[in-house]
Amino acid sequence: VQLQASGGGLVRAGGSLRLSCAASGRTFKRYAMGWFRQAPGKEREFVATISWSGGSTYYADSMKGRFTISRDNAKNTVYLQINSLKPEDTAVYYCAASVDYDSDSSRYNYWGQGTQVTVSS
Repeated sequence: VQLQASGGGLVRAGGSLRLSCAASGRTFKRYAMGWFRQAPGKEREFVATISWSGGSTYYADSMKGRFTISRDNAKNTVYLQINSLKPEDTAVYYCAASVDYDSDSSRYNYWGQGTQVTVSS
């Protein structure tokens, strides 16, 4: 599976973004998908994951409420909607695919290249 993340950019605090991650291949719907982020000088952290069917989602505690993960298996795409953006959301956001519905990044076998989100105050 090859993943291509997009949708990042420069946005003012309080704004919204929808990140997309397009997957190649016909096996997309076999994978759980996750979003992770890495801020400058910090370790990569889990944001959210969604099961292969889209029926289950799980968020990091700090991400609940402003982040929404979704997927469209017909379009081989997973999304991350981020509302009420804060400067501390500034990071490179990565999508990833795993055979397991999990928050542990080590369980993800395929990674996109990342998309930069910068939030100005």
